[in-house]
Amino acid sequence: MSIATSLDIFLIVTTVIYTMLVLYMRRGWFRNAWVPSKPMTVQIRSKVSVLIAARNEEANIVRTLDCIVNQAFPKDKLEIIVVDDHSTDSTASIVASYASRGVKLIQLNEGDKLNSYKKLAISRAIAEASGDIIVTTDADCRMGIDWLSTVIGYFEKTDAMMLSSPVVYSEEKSYFERLQTLEFLYLIGLGAAGIGNGHPTTCNGANLAYRRDAFYAMGGFNGIDNVASGDDELLLHKVAEQHADRVWFCKSHSAIVYTDAKPNLASFISQRRRWASKSTKYKDKRVVALGVAIWLFNLALLGGAIHFLADLPNVHTLFLGAIALKLFGEFIFIAPLCRFAKRSKLLWNLPLLSFIHAVYLVYIGIAGNIGKYQWKGRKVN
Repeated sequence: MSIATSLDIFLIVTTVIYTMLVLYMRRGWFRNAWVPSKPMTVQIRSKVSVLIAARNEEANIVRTLDCIVNQAFPKDKLEIIVVDDHSTDSTASIVASYASRGVKLIQLNEGDKLNSYKKLAISRAIAEASGDIIVTTDADCRMGIDWLSTVIGYFEKTDAMMLSSPVVYSEEKSYFERLQTLEFLYLIGLGAAGIGNGHPTTCNGANLAYRRDAFYAMGGFNGIDNVASGDDELLLHKVAEQHADRVWFCKSHSAIVYTDAKPNLASFISQRRRWASKSTKYKDKRVVALGVAIWLFNLALLGGAIHFLADLPNVHTLFLGAIALKLFGEFIFIAPLCRFAKRSKLLWNLPLLSFIHAVYLVYIGIAGNIGKYQWKGRKVN
């Protein structure tokens, strides 16, 4: 069998698998129930602790704290804790100025070099938190006034152990950032689809809620504390291993947390390398298989593109068919997500993003598991 024939077979097999996976993920998105985009009418029963780990966020944290302290949520049920992670700017003093509005400041002062300061920050905050439900978000996020009441109302209604909620990029300043918004919707949809299908795979710590006692029952971050990232996804895997039926997704416009895309390619690559570095800690073989299948398909697609270009002017209908199936599958998966986020105009960028996505996924799949990268001014691995 020739190399060209082997590549063709590889492309056919991976294309079929990828298309089936995308259709399966689409099914998972629609299996998540819609949650009313208004405050829950039920009485909030639980005390809630909102936690933020912040490092050098003086430009963003005022807006985030204003969003949280102004939530339409019972003040006697709300606790806000910000952990300052060795900031060298005025983050700590800004947070301290919110003390009269119920915001508690914790400052880290670690002498030893760690690989995951964020997990340490969250663990410290949980140890001092009084809430039954922990809600994590980031210091550069924005939320609507009904965010917390929607999330917690649904948390209590479903008797969840962990609740993932949507995160969307907004206020883009460039075309590059708009492309990231579309790609990030794909990732958020992937996490929601896994939960809808009963096999949670991923979530985002910028909008995540879980029971405080469940955190300790799962051993907290023990066993994953040597990985810089993963305070969200790897914790999700711990919970899902024993209680997948109590992991839910809050599909509501009011539950969306908005944040910013990366301003340049270097910061984008660094972020994606950090996210990909978590894959070495995955214990669920189904999650590993999903990631490997997607990576192999994109590798096959790049191989097909090289073969296509090298053999011009001959036209390889197999390669063109794989491209068409990829675009079709991704369109029918991401179109409902764009409608949900009220960003349907972004779909015009899908053909370009689909090609770029294939190239960068192959690279990130390798680069994310070797070497070190920058995060918050630190070099980690």
